Amino acid sequence: MNKNKISIVILAAGKGSRMKSITAKVLHNISGKPMLYHIIKSSLEISNDITVVVAHQKEVVIEKMKSYFDDINFVSQDAKEFPGTGGAMMGVKAKNEKVLVLNGDMPLIKPSSLQGFLDTDAKVIMSIFDLQNPDGYGRVLIKDGEVQSIVEQKDASNDELKITTVNAGIYAFSKDILEKYIPLLSNDNAQKEYYLTDVIAMAKKDEVSIVPLLVDEEEFKGVNSRVDLAAAEVIMQDFIKAKWMMSGVNMQLPSSIFVEESVTFKGECIVENGCRLTGETLIKNSHIKANSIIEDSIVKNSDIGPLAHLRPASCIEDSHIGNFVEVKKSSLKGVKAGHLSYIGDALVDVGTNIGAGFITCNYDGINKHKTIIGKNVFVGSDTHLVAPVTLEDDVMIAAGTTVTTGTVKKGSLVLSRTKLRTIKDFYYKFFGKIK
Repeated sequence: MNKNKISIVILAAGKGSRMKSITAKVLHNISGKPMLYHIIKSSLEISNDITVVVAHQKEVVIEKMKSYFDDINFVSQDAKEFPGTGGAMMGVKAKNEKVLVLNGDMPLIKPSSLQGFLDTDAKVIMSIFDLQNPDGYGRVLIKDGEVQSIVEQKDASNDELKITTVNAGIYAFSKDILEKYIPLLSNDNAQKEYYLTDVIAMAKKDEVSIVPLLVDEEEFKGVNSRVDLAAAEVIMQDFIKAKWMMSGVNMQLPSSIFVEESVTFKGECIVENGCRLTGETLIKNSHIKANSIIEDSIVKNSDIGPLAHLRPASCIEDSHIGNFVEVKKSSLKGVKAGHLSYIGDALVDVGTNIGAGFITCNYDGINKHKTIIGKNVFVGSDTHLVAPVTLEDDVMIAAGTTVTTGTVKKGSLVLSRTKLRTIKDFYYKFFGKIK
């Protein structure tokens, strides 16, 4: 694909007051990444010249996007002196001959949809979509394949109100059109703003051809509120999960599963209902059982859950992690940990069995400490390893033991229990005789 044919400008300067949040609107997450991230990612598929226009919380927005992308241009809008979409374009210097203007709150746009603006040959391209109920939208009048005018609902006649074609709010211009008309924009309106739509009006007045491009309403839907954010999340999740299922991942009751954009699957995998997979997680040839959570971890040739929790920086390979087992920042290879355990800041080697109720006591209140467990170690139920501690190969830890020794030598049995005492008839002495 020739990415030198089109420049893309993303308008990301707004406050997003309807989000009711101190966070800039374009930084609200969908499937684990900010809205603006998703639209930049799609834009990079068709263009090598991406400009993001910022104003509200601009330093935060720029820093966040630079953590994901290189070679993105940022332009600061003087929103006080030159507000509005037209004002946002005043500082933009596009490199390519066609300029596509997108909104930073449209995270569902796919590269294939943007390609339509690239393939359409016109000085001005205006996106449209058809709505069953166009109430509240400006109607687009089209004749002989060209846009004739945009009529706001309050100004529309009865016949015009029957039109279902509306303005989707995305435009592509030839570079010379913007260079000619942006300097002519005026803020002589009720809002005292500079509107990019006035470029359309001026171009039409000068008999410039304006070609409509039909786009998918779902993809080009803007996110303006928490309700919109939730709706967009559902759509994004459906897209992400459909992509992986088409690649061979088996998802059981997929509507109940949450998979962030950064999660990767390889080989044959099964994900049962109620699972949440986030961060830079990799699942390879593994079975993730119901209601498990995996965060920023690697799972290979293993089964996890049900009701297990892998916290960040865990690496599980050739292992079984059962229900109510939590693993944090640990590497387990060839290990069985069936139930009710916490394994944190640990290295556990091949052939080791972790009994129920096992805990690595890795935090002393100030620092985290490592636990190292060798090969073929048998760890009994209800045991505690007070880190830092090392269990060499072929060690046995008896049930109910607390290990505080720095290193347990190979082949040893470790046992710490108080002597069992039985006090006859103590129950009756304490509670009295049962009548």
